[in-house]
Amino acid sequence: MRVLVLGSLATELGTAARMVRARGGGIVQADTEDAALAALRRDGTIGIVFADLARDLAGLIAALRAERIGVPVVACAVAARADEAVAAIRAGAREFLPLPPDADIIAALLAEASGDANTPIARDPAMLACLARAEQIAGSDATVLITGESGTGKEVLAHHIHRHSRRAGARLVALNCAAIPETLLESELFGHEKGAFSGALARRIGKFEAADGGTLLLDEIAELDIRLQAKLLRALQQREIDRVGGEQPVRVDVRVLAATNRDLRAEVEAGRFREDLLFRLDVIALRLPPLRERPLDIAPLATHFVRRYATLNGLPERALTPAAISCLSAHTWRGNVRELENAIHRAVLLAAGSSIEAEDIEINGTAAPTRSVPGTETQAVPPPSAGTLAGLVGRRMEDLERDFILETLHRTEGNRTHAASMLGISIRALRNKLRDYTRQGLPVPPPASGIA
Repeated sequence: MRVLVLGSLATELGTAARMVRARGGGIVQADTEDAALAALRRDGTIGIVFADLARDLAGLIAALRAERIGVPVVACAVAARADEAVAAIRAGAREFLPLPPDADIIAALLAEASGDANTPIARDPAMLACLARAEQIAGSDATVLITGESGTGKEVLAHHIHRHSRRAGARLVALNCAAIPETLLESELFGHEKGAFSGALARRIGKFEAADGGTLLLDEIAELDIRLQAKLLRALQQREIDRVGGEQPVRVDVRVLAATNRDLRAEVEAGRFREDLLFRLDVIALRLPPLRERPLDIAPLATHFVRRYATLNGLPERALTPAAISCLSAHTWRGNVRELENAIHRAVLLAAGSSIEAEDIEINGTAAPTRSVPGTETQAVPPPSAGTLAGLVGRRMEDLERDFILETLHRTEGNRTHAASMLGISIRALRNKLRDYTRQGLPVPPPASGIA
């Protein structure tokens, strides 16, 4: 992940840059909005912009939209007023980052922008078999289709394949097709020439060219517009791309990995996905099993996340007790590894003793259920009472979900990063839900002014 910092590194933005570097990210610095635009045009690997709130963010974001550069902008400031932070969000900034920066929030922003690329952790035979198949085909240049439910770690598996490939010395460039507006996606993928459209002031290098010699991961491939599917198919077949407004094709040497949580064959039958593109992508298919199908991975994953978030938050590393592990193993984890990660993150922050107990683990805002394991004496949490459920009967699931999301956001005082963590969903998923609620005319709390 490369981060563009618009502003002086001698300020608190420099602290944010050092935190990015500590997490393995690269920094590109620009003093002016024009310099930032020039850097974004020539470097397709920049995944996010940290911009000083004192800069002309509205002008920068308008220029990015005009040139179809779909890189998120995070507004950064020390002791900003609430109205300034809200104005930045309304101008199009993705988030607001208070300075001096918090390492936890930096980590969340980077995770949303690029995904987590750590080495897969596997003890369960189901996951070990998936990794063995991935390593078996990693050395080829074959296109790979990675499928699995949301939160199973498809991008982690893609990085694992890249690290075991002949292209490991080159870049892996990732693009989430669902996170980029349709009007920007073609330019993000293929780039554009100067003058290709109104606002195209200079040539822009797309993800295909940025990944030349390496690997390109197309996440949420099912979200790709049917017209762009045809252009992607040609790129895969001919190994060349056409920049928007270009007169000559550009040769590229890229291995493509695609990921989706949808059934692409069902999408083909529904007319939303090209069958010929599916055949081209599905040379090798890898299915990531959901966490409920690999229960032996829960304990090692939980231990890994304890270590990560203790380090990230400057806290002592505390072991999970057998009762806590039993508690985690009793949950079905509909949100998969991402939900487990969020639950452990909360537990690391909430635990007060020398170890992490079962009562420190909260899932969906309540203590997780437990079940006994050999050598422990754990009292199971009783199911909800009939009185508690009575008020829910007869209501639609989407209404319950909406009320739950909005109540969580109210309780976090508009802190969307915290709310998403509590809900066990990504910031992007939360933002999409809130956008839908706004369109429905529902009151949505504004983003917190002091925290992202």
